[in-house]
Amino acid sequence: MLTYLAEFSDYFGPFRLFRFLTFRAVMGAGTAVVVGFVIAPWLFARLRMLKLSQTLRNKDEVGKLADLHAGKKDTPTMGGLMIFAAVFVATLLWAEPNLYVLTVMIVYAGLTAIGFADDYLKVSKKNSKGLASHWKLAGQGLLTFIAMGLLLADPDTHLKMSQLWVPFLKEPLMMEMPIWFAFIFFFLVMAGSSNAINLTDGVDGLAIGCTVTSTLVYGLMAYAAGNVIISDYLLISYIPGTGELAVICCALVGASLTFLWYNCHPATVFMGDTGSLALGGVIGAIAFVIHQPLTLILVGGIFVAEAVSVILQIGSFKLRGGKRIFRMAPLHHHFELLGWHENKVVIRFWIISLMCAFAGLATLKLR
Repeated sequence: MLTYLAEFSDYFGPFRLFRFLTFRAVMGAGTAVVVGFVIAPWLFARLRMLKLSQTLRNKDEVGKLADLHAGKKDTPTMGGLMIFAAVFVATLLWAEPNLYVLTVMIVYAGLTAIGFADDYLKVSKKNSKGLASHWKLAGQGLLTFIAMGLLLADPDTHLKMSQLWVPFLKEPLMMEMPIWFAFIFFFLVMAGSSNAINLTDGVDGLAIGCTVTSTLVYGLMAYAAGNVIISDYLLISYIPGTGELAVICCALVGASLTFLWYNCHPATVFMGDTGSLALGGVIGAIAFVIHQPLTLILVGGIFVAEAVSVILQIGSFKLRGGKRIFRMAPLHHHFELLGWHENKVVIRFWIISLMCAFAGLATLKLR
């Protein structure tokens, strides 16, 4: 919205700053922080007043972990609403509207709605099951159809969004993916990232801290993909207009840092599926649009490890007659049960997440 002020720079010189993506990205982050801190006290107080606290699993389900997390019983959930509101306002003010921005924000809003429905059912029914998994997948499938429909129906974006790029190659692996393959691939990237961050959200500050590092990297990647000079130098795909996604990424970083202020141990609020499903999905959508979907495996290394630990645990339990690989999955609970304090788990996972983010960023130069 504010980008239009650049047209009046002849009348007031400083308005020319609104032409620069870097300025708008920084301002987007700052706006998200301010909006977050303004609405957080009111929103979180309302969540507590309405008794919208997360339903924890009992000792019969998780054993010793129930004792470790007993103090979290009355902590309100659905804090992801604050993150969404801050990002939405910042994006509306500072991002130049285009199809990529619209698509990513539709995915973000849709997944926030799905996560909210899941959290509401958990709270209202007082159990930890929430929305049935097939309904979540159906919602993610619908968002895939809408997002890919928008991207492939537009002649200006169809060709670019049909390409499949992989790390370390100078040219696309596939110049034009079949439409059915593009839809499936987008769904796997978006839904996989969404569910991976959802699994990571199990201890105070873990998921949101790792989200900051991953989102910051994708902000830099989006800026590079939308800049013809940088993309040519790095031999990556140049996609006009995707630089605006850097504004969304910076807004996500700002909103996430604000949420971390309240979510650090001991947390005064949880993001719930309202936040975790949506954050994972929006990162996956951005990764797909800027032709860096497979880099997400490295950038989001912690999220991948958490998801893989669950898959391995379930597989081992079913195929090896009830034998487990980890004391408990996802992986962060395994270390908690080994005796690591919650803060130690979080800080060490943050360190690994930062290392993964740097490694993912380095792949831009390895072609």
